[in-house]
Amino acid sequence: MTEDSALQERMEALGIEEDDLIERHIKGTGPGGQKVNKTASCVFLKHVPSGTEVKCQDGRSLTDNRLEARRRLCQILETRERQRRQEQQRKRAKNRFQKRKRSARQKKKLVESKRRHGEVKRLRKRPSKDEH
Repeated sequence: MTEDSALQERMEALGIEEDDLIERHIKGTGPGGQKVNKTASCVFLKHVPSGTEVKCQDGRSLTDNRLEARRRLCQILETRERQRRQEQQRKRAKNRFQKRKRSARQKKKLVESKRRHGEVKRLRKRPSKDEH
């Protein structure tokens, strides 16, 4: 399997279509002299549905930079998806923990704690005229 076909499969798995991408070729910056400043080998890629933007200027080749920009886009979207799934799992686990059935010992301790608290609150009240 070549890198290009592996990248295509990865993009399909994430639901990224070429029609959803806005690709611009811009002049590069940084070290490299006149050649970098004259040629438009830097790739700016925007995935419209997610609003994710990637800029790649790793190599001197436009083709290599196009592939690398797509790889980075895939990596960013995979990371977001993984974080979203982890957050869902965390929420489900928290919900399960909150709704679990308490043991008899826990129930007994809870009732005892409430009784003690009620007694403390009762003692805070002003004495009524009947209690004199």
